[in-house]
Amino acid sequence: MCGVVGIVSKNQVNQQIYDSLLLLQHRGQDSTGIATMEGSLFHLSKSKGQVKEAYRTRDMRRLQGNVGLGHVRYATRGAAHREEEAQPFYVNAPYGIILVHNGNLINTRQLENELFSIDRRHTNSSSDTEMLLNILATEIQANIGGTILTPENIFKGVESLHRRVKGSYASIALIAGHGLLAFRDPYGIRPLVIGKRLSDNNIVEWMVASESLVLENNDFEIVRDVMPGEAIFVSINGEFFSKQCSSNPILCPCSFEYVYLARPDSIMNGISVYEARLRMGDSLANTIKKDIRTGDIDVVMPIPESSRPSAMQVARQLGIEYREGFFKNRYVGRTFIMPGQAQRKKSVRQKLNTMSTEFTGKNVLIVDDSIVRGTTSKEIVQMARAAGANKVTFTSAAPPIRFPHVYGINMPSKQELIAYNKSVSDIETILSVDKLVYQELSDLKKSIIQGSDLCNLDMSCFDGNYVTGSVSEEYLDWVQSEYMS
Repeated sequence: MCGVVGIVSKNQVNQQIYDSLLLLQHRGQDSTGIATMEGSLFHLSKSKGQVKEAYRTRDMRRLQGNVGLGHVRYATRGAAHREEEAQPFYVNAPYGIILVHNGNLINTRQLENELFSIDRRHTNSSSDTEMLLNILATEIQANIGGTILTPENIFKGVESLHRRVKGSYASIALIAGHGLLAFRDPYGIRPLVIGKRLSDNNIVEWMVASESLVLENNDFEIVRDVMPGEAIFVSINGEFFSKQCSSNPILCPCSFEYVYLARPDSIMNGISVYEARLRMGDSLANTIKKDIRTGDIDVVMPIPESSRPSAMQVARQLGIEYREGFFKNRYVGRTFIMPGQAQRKKSVRQKLNTMSTEFTGKNVLIVDDSIVRGTTSKEIVQMARAAGANKVTFTSAAPPIRFPHVYGINMPSKQELIAYNKSVSDIETILSVDKLVYQELSDLKKSIIQGSDLCNLDMSCFDGNYVTGSVSEEYLDWVQSEYMS
């Protein structure tokens, strides 16, 4: 999970990119990078840590140009602590290309061999983004067909890339002296949205970003999503080109975006994240009614922030009072994306505090967006009991997560997942709750796609069905061994 943004403007873009990355900070806190293009000259700044920590005035002054891109990283491949793993990445041929990427490639072993033995290209990190960049550069170079680079040449390069690369990728690239390229994998697993606006002199400016809220905040009109398999190219003069570059595109966006990752004020693939979470609460309430005696529950409480819409609907549907008993320290990052169990456990106490008057002597129903490793959930239950709760019922707006996620979310190890090979009663014992209720898988899908044209979702972390194929047990074992090493 990462956040990406790219802009083609008539004015300097450094501040716009910085502001956009602040809005995408929830998508990654390990590192960040900004690249701008001034004619055919690139300017680049990247660093570990969060956006506010990474850039100084001197860095922003160096980032000159009216075309640029930015990235916030949450490490799923490569070392989180190494600054050289931060994006963007750069290659000098053809022309010079800088690229950022949100997603995860699943055939990296094959690509690593091909890059060295066939393409004669060298990568200097373990990042699959650097692999993706080098493959793009190789395929564009092979399809130039002359000395002049055209949008058609670029699109042919992306077509070739789609044939070689497997996995999820929503990518933005700058091609020196030419413009901005954005493309999405043939399944559209990770989001990418297009926007436009008129400059002061009525010239069209363009933006692409991971989430629509970034476009709206910068006064861009939302045009549409980049389609699965599609590539768009915007020249340095603002000319817009697009082409479907996959022979068999099928839109299967990641369901976990709607459960947890995206901000609620975003619209992705034509679906409001906030409204999807409200519907998750409605369907979860129906399941709760079947599983427990709701008359014994005194209050419904969310775990801030992403579970709040679902919790409000649960309370409304059950006719039970909605209360806020957990309060969030906004200066601590999202615990799900903390690197390591010990840090996650410590961070829960730093992030959340309980108000004992909301718990004392009450039977509390807690709503969370999901339960991944269980570390956070177990700490929350203990905090509720310590605050005086009589009984604790824990509910999840998502189904049990039983399988690794290989498309850009840090769930690479089956053994880390609390629901792997365990029954609900087993998990109840581990979490020390009086009752545990999960969302039904079919209800989650309906909650997300209701009212849209979308038919398919990647729900692999819930059902083990990987939409790209080629995800074998051998591959999952390899991913786990790489993660544990």
